[in-house]
Amino acid sequence: MTASDYTPPKVWTWNKASGGRFANINRPIAGPTHEKDLPVGRHPLQLYSLGTPNGVKVTVMLEELLALGHAGAEYDAWLIRINEGAQFSSGFVDANPNSKIPALVDHSGGKPVRVFESGAILVYLAEKFGAFLPTEPAARAETLSWLFWQMGSAPFLGGGFGHFYAYAPTKIEYAIDRYAMEVKRQMDVLDRRLAETPFVAGEEYTIADIAIWPWYGQLAKGLLYEAGEFLEVHTYTNVVRWSEQLFERPAVKRGRMVNRVTGDPASQLRERHEASDFDTKTEDKLAKPA
Repeated sequence: MTASDYTPPKVWTWNKASGGRFANINRPIAGPTHEKDLPVGRHPLQLYSLGTPNGVKVTVMLEELLALGHAGAEYDAWLIRINEGAQFSSGFVDANPNSKIPALVDHSGGKPVRVFESGAILVYLAEKFGAFLPTEPAARAETLSWLFWQMGSAPFLGGGFGHFYAYAPTKIEYAIDRYAMEVKRQMDVLDRRLAETPFVAGEEYTIADIAIWPWYGQLAKGLLYEAGEFLEVHTYTNVVRWSEQLFERPAVKRGRMVNRVTGDPASQLRERHEASDFDTKTEDKLAKPA
């Protein structure tokens, strides 16, 4: 059956695999599939994540906070292999009933506080440490508006364009065209904004930049879905300028390494428990000799 001769039934039923790269973990029901507690390290902040764009947001934020001298932002980052269904363990579902990375549990108070959804985690950490979120009303509103722009827009880039361009079992012209058009529109929105200001929310680096860069900044550098040429990302010159500027920040470089499982082994710090792990526990250093 081709895409053109499919007629949806009156009632959808889950009776076959969905196909594509993540078919083995896709299902139409929530809740845990197996019992397993989450590990807990020695730091107050426990992060359960993977080095996807949404995961990178939080590790960059934590590394930026540490770079500012906020010792309370020390954290343990545990690897959640979503391709193996680790997000459906009972412990992870307790931390995030939506079974998506990242999830943060803050043990610094009398009772652990769970925070899920990457945007919520960024706001929580910004307010907890008083950083990267302005308090002046207009500047705060601008920052939160761009943060939620990213939260609302990125699914069109990831689950829309990325899925149909890179992961779907068949290439569907209509779907790729539909989402490529939207992603290019979003890049134009961002490019026009960054023609006016050095950072997304204005003159200062904020959680808006931290949220947007792992998606649109990495896209502008040709690092997502091998789609840089297809989308002509180099034409969004203001996004490229901003992306390269953020990429040079040491905390961004470190945050991008945490919970990473692909690419150069030297860029992969699969779990992070101490700042020294960046120097001693990347995959190139842990690899056993042949």
